[in-house]
Amino acid sequence: MGKSTRHYKIIVKGKVQGVSYRFSIHAKALKLGLTGLVKNLHDGSVYIEAEGDEEKINKLIEWCYVGPPHAKVTEVFAEESELKNYGNFEIKR
Repeated sequence: MGKSTRHYKIIVKGKVQGVSYRFSIHAKALKLGLTGLVKNLHDGSVYIEAEGDEEKINKLIEWCYVGPPHAKVTEVFAEESELKNYGNFEIKR
């Protein structure tokens, strides 16, 4: 990763659990060459940390508003954060 590597924390709210959201984000992040993690939160939202090229992270964030077919996204919060240098993109339980 070069000097343009960024780290974003993203929270997606709405009907985003039980609709393969985490698996879809995982596939999208891998396709974009991003690293980080995705997990469900107790409040029903999905939490994502993504690292990589800012343009690719922006594509991931745009996709977050749509999600997989059965998702109904109501809000997406994204903020830049400190790099953690993830080695891959993981789905956390």
